[in-house]
Amino acid sequence: MTHRIILFRGMNTGGVRAPVAEQRAMAEEIGLKNPRTLLASGNLVVESDRPTARLEDEVETAMERRFGLKIAAMVRTPDQWAELVAANPFPDEAAAHPSRTLAMVMKAGIREGALEACRALAGGGERVEAAGGVLWFWFPNGQGQSVIFKRATPRLLGMGTGRNWNTVLKLGEMVGLSPA
Repeated sequence: MTHRIILFRGMNTGGVRAPVAEQRAMAEEIGLKNPRTLLASGNLVVESDRPTARLEDEVETAMERRFGLKIAAMVRTPDQWAELVAANPFPDEAAAHPSRTLAMVMKAGIREGALEACRALAGGGERVEAAGGVLWFWFPNGQGQSVIFKRATPRLLGMGTGRNWNTVLKLGEMVGLSPA
């Protein structure tokens, strides 16, 4: 068995709620081992040898069955997470202001033209890069002030879910990666 990081899109934001204790119980019900959550923001770490795509489908089905929520799940292995961490194009910014550096983990890749569209929306020193199949954002004034953040929908970007650098590193530690 190896660890899997499961990220839910939009969990506990915008009125979409599923208590973390119940998320862990759901994971155990579908045969996942040692389920742990990080914060109440749609982060679940489990142990499983199931292939990523199969696990995504099973988790999405279980979430809909148990909570009545049709939520996208993105599953990553520890090796994939280590690659994500290493690909961060904003390491200095992330070290200085981790809550303002965001990794948008994509379910099925970055939509064609998304990077250019985000760059066209950027203002106030905002930057966006694509690295390792992840969209990376630097929000020097915070996400709440960002035009990109307000307008970058799945229709523009593709289906994904964002995690700030603090959360990225904490999830990495949960699966045995050394702190960056």
